[in-house]
Amino acid sequence: MIALALVLTLVPGSSGWVWAVSQKNTGGEQTAAEGAAPGQPELQAQSWVLTDAETGLYLAGKNPDERLPIASTTNVMTALVVLEEGVNLDKEVVVPKEAERYVGFTYSNVGLIAGERMTVRDLLVATLVPSGTDAVYTMAYSLGGGSVDNFVDKMNAKAAELGLKNTHFAIPAGVDSPENYSSARDLAKIARAAMEHPVFDKIVAKERATISTQNRNIDIFTTNNLLYTHPSATGVKTGTSPAAGPCLVASAKDGGESYIAVVLHAEDEGSRFETARQALGFGFNKYERQPLVRRNAAYGKLPLPYRRGESVELTAAQDIFGPSGPSLKVERRVTKKEPPPAVKAGQQLGIVEVLIDGQNVESSPLVAKKGYEEASLWDKARYAMEWPAQKVWGWLSSRVAMS
Repeated sequence: MIALALVLTLVPGSSGWVWAVSQKNTGGEQTAAEGAAPGQPELQAQSWVLTDAETGLYLAGKNPDERLPIASTTNVMTALVVLEEGVNLDKEVVVPKEAERYVGFTYSNVGLIAGERMTVRDLLVATLVPSGTDAVYTMAYSLGGGSVDNFVDKMNAKAAELGLKNTHFAIPAGVDSPENYSSARDLAKIARAAMEHPVFDKIVAKERATISTQNRNIDIFTTNNLLYTHPSATGVKTGTSPAAGPCLVASAKDGGESYIAVVLHAEDEGSRFETARQALGFGFNKYERQPLVRRNAAYGKLPLPYRRGESVELTAAQDIFGPSGPSLKVERRVTKKEPPPAVKAGQQLGIVEVLIDGQNVESSPLVAKKGYEEASLWDKARYAMEWPAQKVWGWLSSRVAMS
């Protein structure tokens, strides 16, 4: 394989998004290794991140990899595991006594009673809209085969699959535990993975909902105030506990742009929403989605076998879009195959991979713009004669130059 890297930097103008962003910045107090972006706002939280929802690209933040308690934002992974189990969402599950005991014991519950039946779909709604700890344990007990620990093992297995280096789960809900932690960067990755499921996406955008057991209805309301105050907000999950403080995983979409912001250990209940709002505003105001690879555009050439000086253009099979903004360095890395004897138009002969600040965004196959036939015997014979002649001529030229 032959590899070629092309590097360029794109710094576009503002997208004109209307959410206000604090003009105060970090003033160079953070290093690049800590995750600061040029001109990012100074936000009052122990840790926060802003990522591009489409690509997962990390854009800005503070202490993005610090391991911290995460309260009920844990429920995002709980829901992701349930959805990826492929369970029938209309299946009814019986509330066990182990789940009922969280009613009255924790602030976040929906008042489920042992023996009641509720669909998995409604349990997911109760888990994600008002952080129903009793609903979480009902699902964990059922999908863990009667063992909550088995379900938690599935959560940790999913964390490993996602490549999360600063996440570990000890419980399926937001109750404080020293061994239940994550980082802002990892939580953004979990949220992005969960939002690929339309069911999750729809649930976390709800301001209110009604869930049902076999004999009663329960009205529930979201604690994510951004959904009430900002039309572009699309989710995701709040969390609060004595150890974690106020936390928030938030998402927003405006036009073709969408971002995820994570805030951990904010100063108070209200400031977590303001912090997330400013982080999302920074994204919409400072970055914009641009084509980084164009379909049918050429990104290299491949020499034809046995035909010196002849080549075929390699064009991208698909568009690649991604964020561009303050100091983001876009790299297009082209990898070509060895040229086969004959090729049809549209045949894949390589890959163009897009990286932004060293983070992989996406790749597109490179295909032959035109086909070519296998070289004739005459082409091969002429090439065989030209090759040694060129070698001799090169050797003679070097000898003359040295004399």
